[in-house]
Amino acid sequence: MDLSSDRLSVAPMMDWTDRHCRFFHRLLAPSARLYSEMVTTGAVVHGDRQHLLGFDPRESPVALQLGGSDPEELARAARIGANFGYDEINLNVGCPSDRVQKGRFGACLMLEPERVRDGLAAMRKAVDVPVTVKTRIGVDDQDSEAFLHQFVATVSESGIETVIVHARKAWLSGLSPKQNREIPPLDYDRVFRLKQGFGRLRIVLNGGITSAADALHHLEQFDGIMLGRAAYQTPWLLAELQQLLEPGTAVIQREQVVEAMADYARAHLDSGGKLQQVARHMLGLYHSQPGGRKWRQKLSQHMHRPEATEQLLLDAIPGPVRSVRSAARTESIGA
Repeated sequence: MDLSSDRLSVAPMMDWTDRHCRFFHRLLAPSARLYSEMVTTGAVVHGDRQHLLGFDPRESPVALQLGGSDPEELARAARIGANFGYDEINLNVGCPSDRVQKGRFGACLMLEPERVRDGLAAMRKAVDVPVTVKTRIGVDDQDSEAFLHQFVATVSESGIETVIVHARKAWLSGLSPKQNREIPPLDYDRVFRLKQGFGRLRIVLNGGITSAADALHHLEQFDGIMLGRAAYQTPWLLAELQQLLEPGTAVIQREQVVEAMADYARAHLDSGGKLQQVARHMLGLYHSQPGGRKWRQKLSQHMHRPEATEQLLLDAIPGPVRSVRSAARTESIGA
């Protein structure tokens, strides 16, 4: 197996997959495709673009996920994103929150497949980079297999080649966004039958993938997999999959990741940022490892302090595997 066709990706997750998180994930999985948080078309067109869209070139390949429903505005936002250097523009047709429903985008758009088709077509016309869509398997009571197939048949008329499918339906009322990620049952078989019915499309599976074994199993049936919460809460899974899918990748140690992130955090602090904006994404790095609890506790207790610097990351490295750089720093302080 290889990652040349974007077989491994990390899902767009609100409040999580910001530029600092993506830089961290890139260290773990050099070949994975990373996604931005969802950004509304209105914010892209009228807001602070550098703040909303700016990213470190070392994050690439990275995709911009848009939320919107007006074809003309989607095209404008896609063009702006492509000009910023994003490698892909993705349309969100899966988020079930009240906010996106009021804006007439997200999962509610599954009920308007022609509008989705027209929006995707306008985006494709506006940019040279790939345009993709991320969707659910159904919405509310519109959750039959026939509904899903008709939806994909309609939106694929736009000329898109990749559909990312979260293998749960969405409830637009009665469930919170968090509950929508947990309560509706996963239906991988339905997504597989979708893949069989639309052989020309790349179908990427999202939802409930929590281990390397899960990932490898699904890659036997789908063109790619997209990790969500597992990539954030147990990020070392990304490094494991990188090695399994692309064995030639140089092996990296957790301590090397911490030291690289310390350098990154230093630059962020120098530009006026705060350590917590970087460190909060790293809490799960030593999950299930000796000293992992102390790592998490030390960061959680101290990263918010105004005086916190990148040295906190180095000092929090678990004792038995302290880096040479961190150990030397500690010894010099003790002397």
